[in-house]
Amino acid sequence: MSLPLPLLALAAGAFGIGTTEFVIMGLLPQVAADLGVTIPEAGLLVTGYAVGVVVGAPLLAILTARLPRKGTLLGLMALFVAGNLFCAIAPGYWSLLAARVLTAFAHAAYFGIGAVVAASLVPADRRAQAMALMFMGLTVANILGVPGGTALGQAFGWRATFVAVAAIGVVAFAGVALFVPRALKTPEGDVLKEFRVLRDPQVLLGMTMSAVSAAAFFCTFTYVSPILREVTGLSEEAVTAALFLYGFGLTAGNWIGGRIADWDVHRAIMGVFTAVGLTMAVFLFTAHSVPLAYATLFVWGIVSFAAVAPLQMLVVDSARAAPNLASTLNQGAFNVGCASGAWFGALALDGGLGLDRLPLVGVALTAVGLALSVATWRSARAEPVAAE
Repeated sequence: MSLPLPLLALAAGAFGIGTTEFVIMGLLPQVAADLGVTIPEAGLLVTGYAVGVVVGAPLLAILTARLPRKGTLLGLMALFVAGNLFCAIAPGYWSLLAARVLTAFAHAAYFGIGAVVAASLVPADRRAQAMALMFMGLTVANILGVPGGTALGQAFGWRATFVAVAAIGVVAFAGVALFVPRALKTPEGDVLKEFRVLRDPQVLLGMTMSAVSAAAFFCTFTYVSPILREVTGLSEEAVTAALFLYGFGLTAGNWIGGRIADWDVHRAIMGVFTAVGLTMAVFLFTAHSVPLAYATLFVWGIVSFAAVAPLQMLVVDSARAAPNLASTLNQGAFNVGCASGAWFGALALDGGLGLDRLPLVGVALTAVGLALSVATWRSARAEPVAAE
């Protein structure tokens, strides 16, 4: 599949958002030391961002429901730039947390609207691949943005990283302005009535699986820098290299996820949950070995991000009457998982679970996700029979 300029422009915005969301994890030790808080307290900056996405998803879904799609995307990018500049000048922990929440308000609506816009630009049999291409910005963020931002923060202080991310947002704003077409269909009807789509069991199960998938990921990945430093024994520079390798895994997983979703979305989701659980179980042992930790991180990146396109596709297809709303709310659901995953991780660490055993929490959560995916598959198979 080619890379048309509108999809690349949308991916540029995703790159900026992905960088600001994930880079904080590589900077947790620096932020904690500078602001005088503990690592678990600094980890709550991840939770705060996720809470901002969750709150912003329904709020901005209502506020932007009848606005032109291109203008809305531009407004969200402007909000993103302002939020990151506030992060850069935040004088303390609580002001930084507030700035992270403000930045996160742009997240769900941008990805929700952007995913539907991307799908509308291609033939029907390539919609999941188009969504995956937009989400490619997230994966490239983990290859370039997160390691680069981590290295920048280590060299010049974590505030410099947020200034750089704001600059990425300016570039993304220009790309959307220049290349995303204006002639995009503006949704019609009563947005509040569209919330009735949440009565659909397939939509609810899809959003729940998105939340569980994210929780399984973030309960460990939020603390991946301390794990690699203290358990694996990597230096700061080696942690950056490990995150770089992990980003390549995410990119491969994103590409795979788009293709298997267009093939069979339900089997794709069941397979991904199984693969993630097995990989995290393996990480319990390989985290103690430098070469094996690197290899496991790469595989973990592949399997974890392979879930994104299938889950987004499932929710959008299940909510045909309100795809923009459902797509945006699914991003909120994903970040419910982000918030709860980071919180579960902090709770486990504060409760005495060692960093080397933290993947156990992720294994348990993926088991829940697999059970839900099987239930969703069976429900979808039963629908035609019920209709008859």
